[in-house]
Amino acid sequence: MSPTLVQTQGVAHTRIYAYGAARGENVVPNDDLVGPIDSSDEWIRQRTGIVTRVRAVSDTTAVDLAAHAAAEAVATSGITPDLIDAVIVATISNPKQTPSVSAIVADRIGANPAAAYDVNAACAGFAYGVAQADALIRAGVAHYAVVVGTEKLSDIVDPTDRSISFLLGDGAGAAVIGPSDTPGIGPTVWGSDGSKADAVGMNHTLVEFRDGASPWPTLRQEGPTVFRWAVWEMVKVARQALAEAGVEASDLAAFIPHQANMRIIDEFAKQLGLPESVVIGRDIETTGNTSAASIPLATHRLLTEHPDLSGGLALQIGFGAGLVYGAQVVVLP
Repeated sequence: MSPTLVQTQGVAHTRIYAYGAARGENVVPNDDLVGPIDSSDEWIRQRTGIVTRVRAVSDTTAVDLAAHAAAEAVATSGITPDLIDAVIVATISNPKQTPSVSAIVADRIGANPAAAYDVNAACAGFAYGVAQADALIRAGVAHYAVVVGTEKLSDIVDPTDRSISFLLGDGAGAAVIGPSDTPGIGPTVWGSDGSKADAVGMNHTLVEFRDGASPWPTLRQEGPTVFRWAVWEMVKVARQALAEAGVEASDLAAFIPHQANMRIIDEFAKQLGLPESVVIGRDIETTGNTSAASIPLATHRLLTEHPDLSGGLALQIGFGAGLVYGAQVVVLP
């Protein structure tokens, strides 16, 4: 008779302990970008709500931003780095196909030899990472995890492109997740729709660039398609995340959607029927759209500006290229 395998079992509940943030060093106003796209500051403000965005200097990489944000999150959490045994980094802008950003970040923050891997889920990446950290800890595979969303999107921008270039910024946001006596991360509602893969993403492959058949690959999007999907389909996902967590919109202290576009954020709030008491993350106005980094950056800012939100419930939802989406209700640290 063969022996029975032993399986690990972790804690019943998890929570987010702390956040960290890093933003690109340069503040870039709309006026700096309007020439190549034959536009205006007013046009960008009206369509997106963006006044400025942050972009990193040439020497700063998505890895550097991630390490800075992760180090702040760990320092604030009170957990020593040697206890971190999983590092998950969500990004679409790793400057190299391999090695992973996460392995380098784990080493830089003193968490070596933590398990480390990257997630490519675009603007839903942070929500995906939170879902995985929660599951890993409750399964007993990890005890404490760092989840990072990091992007240097200025590396993959065509300044003449009117569909997305003026939206994008650089930054990283991180969270430390660990065991909890009570539920701190609700069920994740996530999924994908690859039939709309052409709606937003890179316009060329690296192989095409290598072979001289295309210019450097950059991000493009079909704005109207993405807008309709985000407003109508993602509101359903947000409502489902509330229902599965067993809470109402009126129970929320904060709503923190992916910072894609201010019009999308405002329409989201209206569709969800959020009461005035719910604080809404609107970090896009001065940071821009930072893809996987946008939710943790917006959360970090909210907690800095509204420390009274600590202990309250926040609904976070990410959605983007793939198309992919992920949402969950969390207790703010």
